Amino acid sequence: MADITSLLSVREIKALDKNGSDTFASVLLIRRVTTRTAKNGNAYLSVELGDKTGSFSVNVWGDAPAFELFSNLREGGVVRIEAEVDYYRDAFSPKLFRAESIAPEALAGSAVLANLVETAPEDADALWTEFQQHIAAIQHPEIRATVQAVFDDIGEAFRVAPAAVAMHHAYRHGLLEHTTHMARAARALLPLYPEVDADLALAGVLVHDTGKVIEYQGDLVTSKSRRGLLQGHVVLGYQLVRKAGMKVKLAPDLLERLEHIVLSHQGELEWGAAVIAATPEAVFVAKVDDLDAKMGMVQRLLRHAGETPAEEFSEKHFGLNSQLLLTKPATQQPPIA
Repeated sequence: MADITSLLSVREIKALDKNGSDTFASVLLIRRVTTRTAKNGNAYLSVELGDKTGSFSVNVWGDAPAFELFSNLREGGVVRIEAEVDYYRDAFSPKLFRAESIAPEALAGSAVLANLVETAPEDADALWTEFQQHIAAIQHPEIRATVQAVFDDIGEAFRVAPAAVAMHHAYRHGLLEHTTHMARAARALLPLYPEVDADLALAGVLVHDTGKVIEYQGDLVTSKSRRGLLQGHVVLGYQLVRKAGMKVKLAPDLLERLEHIVLSHQGELEWGAAVIAATPEAVFVAKVDDLDAKMGMVQRLLRHAGETPAEEFSEKHFGLNSQLLLTKPATQQPPIA
C-alpha cells in the first residue's frame, strides 16, 4: 500500500491506478449525506464528497468509526479523509479509513479552502459587465425597465448564485454564467426567427431563472431553501417579474407574455414547468435554456476530466442520460510525406 504523502484533489485521486491499492488523503466538502439500508437490514451512510475538480461517494457502515462523525455533520462541512482507491460496479467508491472534521474558519484565506469551492471558469466581473450590456440591448423602454428593476432588486445575489444544486452550472457564479451564455446564443439566433419578438425573448432569457436566488441557499454547498421547497424557482421568478412589471407599469399584454416565458421555460411539466410554452418567445427561450444547460453539463465534465482524462468515458450523467466521450477528436491531419 502506497504511503500517504500529500493532499490530493478529486481529479488527482481519480487519476490514481484503478487496478492498484493506492491510498490517499484529501480535504473535501460534504455535499450530501444519505441514510440507506443494506440488504441485511443494517443502516449505512452514502456520503458525497467533493472539491472544485469533481466529486465521489463513499459508503460509511454503521460499525465504522466515521459513522457517528458523518451522522452529525451537515452538508457544507469540511473533512479530512484517508482512504484507499476502490471501485464498485465500475464506479469510483473508495474505502474510507479515517475522517476528521475541520472548521471552515481554520481554512479561511487558504489555498485549501479556495480549492474546495468551484467557480465559473469565466471572470465573474467580466460576465456581469457583459450582462448589463444585454439588458441595455433591449429596445422597448418598459420591457428594459422591467428587467432592470428585477436586477436592481436581486443583482448582488444573482452574481454569486449557482444555477442548480447538481445538474448544470452548479457552482458559484453559475447562474450568471448560464444566463449570459443564453443571452449570447439568443442574440445570435434571433435573426433567424423573425416571428419571435426579440425584446421579449431577450428579456425572458435574462429573467427566466431569477427565482433561483431565492430557491437556493448556502455558501460552500448549495441546498434548497424553505421557499425553494415550498414554491420553486419558476413561481418565485414569476413573482419577481410581476412585481417589477407592475412597478414600471409595463403593458398588461407584454407583462403576461414575459411572465409566461418564466412559467414555461422548463420545457415540460415533468421537468418543473408550470405550463407548456405557448408563445413564439416562450418556445424560443425554453429551447435555448435546454441547449445551454446540456452544453454546460458537457463543459463541466470535460473540465473535470482535464487535458488527459484517466478514462475514455465519463460516468453516466443523469442530465445527459449517457456517458460522455472525454477524449478530443483527431482533427489534426497528419503531414503529407
